[in-house]
Formats: sequence, structure tokens, C-alpha cells
Amino acid sequence: MPPKSENPVQHTSSFTATDSSSAGSMDPIFHVIRILPFSFLRPPRLRLKLPSISLPSSNVVFALVLLTYFMVVSGIVYDIIVEPPGIGSTQDPYTGSVRPVVFMSGRVNGQYIIEGLSSGFMFVLGGIGIIMLDLALDRNRDRSVKVSYASAGVSSIVIAYVMSMLFIRIKIPAYLS
Repeated sequence: MPPKSENPVQHTSSFTATDSSSAGSMDPIFHVIRILPFSFLRPPRLRLKLPSISLPSSNVVFALVLLTYFMVVSGIVYDIIVEPPGIGSTQDPYTGSVRPVVFMSGRVNGQYIIEGLSSGFMFVLGGIGIIMLDLALDRNRDRSVKVSYASAGVSSIVIAYVMSMLFIRIKIPAYLS
């Protein structure tokens, strides 16, 4: 490495080390290979049209966001990684018969597939209820439509809340008692 000079010289040339090796090469074969094929070969004039991609409608975006929300709150990532069974089973102590079990009772960090899907559906139902309440506040709608939206929204939220609390009480037997 050469020693640094006291007066640094400013280079204003636009060539870098890679540019100077390709443009200022002394090799005549390099120039022949670089220039000769393009002297008689011409690229074709292609009239290609780029495909036009239209934006999805707002309803499609809403449906995709709602589906993504449902999959996330249902625990689809957990279901893919752990691969739990769809439903469980337990043996009845009195009759000895096998009963299906939907909720993995006592395990907070584990779930059956049906348990996650039903809980996710209740969360989505509550979210749709909130959206219906928002639609009920629109001033451009008739009064009967507003009342329908409001009653459907309130009932959706109440059903989602009651069922989610029931699911939690089944999952954790001593919860809030």
C-alpha cells in the first residue's frame, strides 16, 4: 500500500477500477468479441404487452384479511408445527365407553384442531359484530336497516363473548371461581 501524501488529490474521473479494465483494455481480441457480433446481429423488435394486474376490490381484501385473522387466532401455525389430533377421546369411568373430547382440559398451551377452529370462529363472530355496529351508525341507511345491523351486531358480540367464556371455563375448570 503506498503511503498517504500530505496533499490529498481529488479524482474527478468517472472511471473506476472495473470501468478502466473493460473500457481501456489493451487486448484486441476483447474488442473484437465485444463489437463484432453486434455489428451484424440486431435484437428483434418485440411488441410485448405487459399483463395488466388490476387491484382487488375492497370486499376481496376484507375477505382475505378476515380469513387471515381467522387462521391466526385459530392457531393454524400451532396446528402445522405440533400436528395435534382433530379431537381427543376419553374413557367413561362408569360405562367404559370411549367419548370424544373437543377441549384439551387443563392444558392452556395445547389444543385440538377443532378447539382452535371453534375459538377462532367465536373471535371472528365478535369482530363481525363490531363491524355490524359500525354499519348501524351510517346516516344514509333507513332506520329499520340500522336497527337490524345494531341488533345483529349486539347479538353477535354477546354470543361470541358467552361462548368464549364457556370455552375458557371448559379449558381451565377453576377459572374465575
